Amino acid sequence: MATVQKNNLFFIFFGFLFLIFSCDDKIDFNQYKPINAKGWKANENVFFEFEVTDTISQKNLFINIRNNSDYEFSNLYLITALNFPDATVVIDTLQYQMADETGQYLGTGITEIKDNKLFYKEKKTFSVAGKYKFSVRHAMRKNGAINPIEFLKGIQDVGLSIEKIE
Repeated sequence: MATVQKNNLFFIFFGFLFLIFSCDDKIDFNQYKPINAKGWKANENVFFEFEVTDTISQKNLFINIRNNSDYEFSNLYLITALNFPDATVVIDTLQYQMADETGQYLGTGITEIKDNKLFYKEKKTFSVAGKYKFSVRHAMRKNGAINPIEFLKGIQDVGLSIEKIE
């Protein structure tokens, strides 16, 4: 009987710890979309939809990229579109550093997979409540090439996260 109680207490304790550490009030939105193993196809948009109810607080928006050792470049060019509920569209062309000058990938992770949390919009206040749509696609080209890389290898997942600023 004492063993059963100890086991129950053990599971309750770790369940409680899990609940405490898994809840993050800072995060309003966090979602990843997998990229085909063949590669991120040129002109293929990755889409996210999120709801905004708070038009007062400032938020940080991040594009999250998971890459592996098949990624051949030290940077990443992206084209994004943020569609507001009132039909306003904001398009940005962005460039991010993905590796240092020695070729070591930036980001976190102890395996060959690196998580990169890249600033998209800093201290953003959404002026309109409602449903927003966000899309992102790569704009990578080989040096001297006009056309984009047909299948960009090494990008495993693309994500979007929105965090409250405290």
